[in-house]
Amino acid sequence: MKNRQEAIDYCMQYDNVYEDQPFKDDNWTLIRHKNNEKTFAWIFERENKIWINVKCEPGMINQWRSEYESIVPAFHLNKEHWNSIILDGSISKKDMSHLISTSYNLTKK
Repeated sequence: MKNRQEAIDYCMQYDNVYEDQPFKDDNWTLIRHKNNEKTFAWIFERENKIWINVKCEPGMINQWRSEYESIVPAFHLNKEHWNSIILDGSISKKDMSHLISTSYNLTKK
């Protein structure tokens, strides 16, 4: 996953979600749950790369940051609960899937 559309398409595979662009800035695409309107993926371009903000499970946020240089404290969100993933190809598909599905499940309730 390296571009915006790939990230959007991946996130849209989850059940009962929708794509939203609620800000005047077209740079931000949010993927939300239909039932509660909570966002589980914030997709945007920054520093010529696509980034995704995802919510992380308690106790794992710093683990992910130490494991990958491309996982950093979330841009524009609470840094105690959210990480930014910089889509530079350095994160395995398995870990990317885990990070996004965790965010989806944490925001689903």
